[in-house]
Amino acid sequence: MAKNQSQRPGRDVRGGKGKAQQQQAKGPRGGKGGPRGGGKPGKGSFTRSGGRSEAPRKQAGRPGGGSGGRPAGSGGGSWIEGRRAVAEALEVGMPLKRALVADSDGSLAELVRELEAAGVPLERAPRARLDALSSHGAHQGIVCQAAPFRYAELSDVIARAGEGDALVVVLDHVTDQGNLGAIVRSAEIVGAAGVVIAKARAAGVGVGAFKTSAGAVLHVPIAQVPNLAAALETLKEHGFWVGGSTEHAHDSVWDAPMGGRLCLVMGSEGNGISRLLLDRCDFTCKLPQRGRVESLNVAQAATVMCYEWLRRVSAEGAEAPEGGRVSQGAALESEGVSEPAVFRESDSFMVDAAASYDIDWDL
Repeated sequence: MAKNQSQRPGRDVRGGKGKAQQQQAKGPRGGKGGPRGGGKPGKGSFTRSGGRSEAPRKQAGRPGGGSGGRPAGSGGGSWIEGRRAVAEALEVGMPLKRALVADSDGSLAELVRELEAAGVPLERAPRARLDALSSHGAHQGIVCQAAPFRYAELSDVIARAGEGDALVVVLDHVTDQGNLGAIVRSAEIVGAAGVVIAKARAAGVGVGAFKTSAGAVLHVPIAQVPNLAAALETLKEHGFWVGGSTEHAHDSVWDAPMGGRLCLVMGSEGNGISRLLLDRCDFTCKLPQRGRVESLNVAQAATVMCYEWLRRVSAEGAEAPEGGRVSQGAALESEGVSEPAVFRESDSFMVDAAASYDIDWDL
């Protein structure tokens, strides 16, 4: 789904033949589209030709920041803009330092009453000031300053994934907060266990992400890690298969093993997936296209990929025998591919997150 791709043969960084080479010899591992076991006829083998994901042709925002500027002296902490995002913050009890409300905007009366009831200091401000604080210019007349966003640990994401089918989205240095928020929104909607981002040279959760996620950043664990490659290895140790999204992949998303326990890697806007992470992908795939436009942007592509995972696991759930679903790997236990892994219904979302705004997932 992106340009600037490098053609790289399949190679298993853990030694031996590359995974693409193994699959050419043995056939695909995806039973019912899953990554383990024999594939259905017609699916074909999938090879790793390497590649990078997504490269939208637009100016990326500052790493960790929104695309818009922020006046000096605006204070620390995250800025949340838009009525829905502010309402979501109130609903989960997220600590808000203050709220700036547009002058003479009567349509905000109900939300203002809720802010007052929550004890949030209110300040009337001209729209020009709100425009300066806004990352997208769509603040809808209200901007709130919150405490700095508290990230989850990778272990929280893994714990929330349980033992069965699960999706974790890993972003390889996505730099635009708008893209980050949109991806988090898609991940939350399909029931992903979490999103993993880099600590350096990448967008963090701020006003832009709050806005484009429509508050989803408050409902799904977002882990910020110092080393994405190490995070992929940790996820593999917990039964995840790593798939990279790149327009130069051999297989389309329809033929790739997109179900089961999947770690989906999406690349940055300008450079796609780094070579370091490509070496750790078990497979790569792309979105088919007929039009002339070069590719979708990273947020759009991630949405399609997330929904393909949901379609696969939902279809397998409908076909499962009475008594519950099993993961794709467990379905092929008889072939000696993996140990059984009973699917567990999705765990509850964040509970009592507002107590001290520590991320504490009740599993």
